[in-house]
Amino acid sequence: MNNLKKSFQASPKYSIKWSNYFNIYENILKKFVNKKITIVEVGIGDGGSLFMWKNFFGKKAKIIGVELNPDTKKLEKYGFKVFNGDQSNPNFWKKFYKKVGKIDILIDDGGHTNLQQITTLMESIKNINNGGIIVVEDTHTSFMKNKGFKNPSKYSFINYTTSLIENIHRRNPMLKKELNYFSKKIYSLEFYDSLTVINIAKKKLLKTKNLENNKKLRNYFDDFRFKKETNIKSSNKNNFLLNLIKLKISKRSYLYRIYENNIIKKYLKTIKN
Repeated sequence: MNNLKKSFQASPKYSIKWSNYFNIYENILKKFVNKKITIVEVGIGDGGSLFMWKNFFGKKAKIIGVELNPDTKKLEKYGFKVFNGDQSNPNFWKKFYKKVGKIDILIDDGGHTNLQQITTLMESIKNINNGGIIVVEDTHTSFMKNKGFKNPSKYSFINYTTSLIENIHRRNPMLKKELNYFSKKIYSLEFYDSLTVINIAKKKLLKTKNLENNKKLRNYFDDFRFKKETNIKSSNKNNFLLNLIKLKISKRSYLYRIYENNIIKKYLKTIKN
């Protein structure tokens, strides 16, 4: 397999990628190498990454760029196809996929705003072939206040993907929720430093089944998670209620939930520092 970083360095045109991307890309994209695929990259700049992908995937790959700057059309003389348009405009994507058809890989290295990333994802997901993949780059902008990103917010791309996480969990019958389009389409999500990966399933996904082995040995054991009572006393000086009590309480009770949440808040502080 071609080394992606070497392909990046050998490109005849300028491009820029974060150093951690190369190992991640090699791992998640290796199954597409030397295959007849269509790859679309949003945000191609001077075109350096198009040459990188061409060298990495091989001659069978059809490589398409999407860019606002009309000057990028000159890159078509190297065998690429370039579409000029606004990735935050749903109508652009409708026209784009009407011409291009379904694709295998979408890499969003465009403007990185919430609207751009979310629109590109939502207008593209139904146009990804089974077994395909969507990669959204520079998702650290979901946590940036400066440079016009105005994050973190409930409308950030990373926050938006939590809805997709809930959707794939609908496949578990314990949730008792109906499957929707995304539940049936998205196999998994992967989160890395500044990269989010959406893996599209090879076939329509259904409800999962709870399998058992050795049914003759089935033992209906007691569930002790909430059965036992416990002594609680909060060490949080600001929690007046729990500092007044030292009681045995049920783990299902409201008071225990307060105690539980206090501990979780301490752990949250350690990861936010």
